Amino acid sequence: MNLTDGHVAGATRALLRLEGLALLAAASTFYAQGGGDWKLFAMLFLAPDLSLVAYAFGPRFGALAYNAAHSTIGALALLAAGKIADAPLAAPLALIWLAHIGFDRALGYGLKYTRGFRETHLGPLARTRERERQQIGRTRRT
Repeated sequence: MNLTDGHVAGATRALLRLEGLALLAAASTFYAQGGGDWKLFAMLFLAPDLSLVAYAFGPRFGALAYNAAHSTIGALALLAAGKIADAPLAAPLALIWLAHIGFDRALGYGLKYTRGFRETHLGPLARTRERERQQIGRTRRT
């Protein structure tokens, strides 16, 4: 890992992805234990990805909106606020949101940098990594 690029690699990246899988499993388990409606789960599971629309206004705004929707802070705040306010729908919504975040992390979709959608804290997305490998190969041959 280049210490200035903001990406993780190797075992650390794998651990963070496993952590995402654990979050998905835990949130889904708690949802099931709470008697959550699986139709609601299916309908809302991809809702945080609506934040991708913000990329139409540029990478800076897109990354801000995406990160707001894909950080555990909002979902955990909703969970806590729902518990304090005795709002019965808050916990299922927060658990669906957390499950989505865990799913994305397990797949390698991290929080975004303003450099572009494919640049994440878990490393560049697949196509970007392949391009980097090709460039390194060309550099070594010359």
